[in-house]
Amino acid sequence: MRGEQDYWKANLKLVAKLLTIWFIVSFGFGIILVDQLNQIPFFGFKLGFWWAQQGSIYVFIGLIFYYVRKMKQIDRAFDVSDDEDE
Repeated sequence: MRGEQDYWKANLKLVAKLLTIWFIVSFGFGIILVDQLNQIPFFGFKLGFWWAQQGSIYVFIGLIFYYVRKMKQIDRAFDVSDDEDE
């Protein structure tokens, strides 16, 4: 079994990556780049508006599923999985 510090380092590295993506998607696309994105039509809406209202939510849901999958891999790699079927 690898050290507890390595486990938390892997965990925090994953969380930092996902929070960076979350920040870029919400603040970057939803606020900073909204004027540039609004120049692009998307299903009858301005892309910046659509992204701030709908698109970012899809990314956030995807991040949740990705986090769960990656944490299961990390847990297994460090032998700390709490799955009953294993």
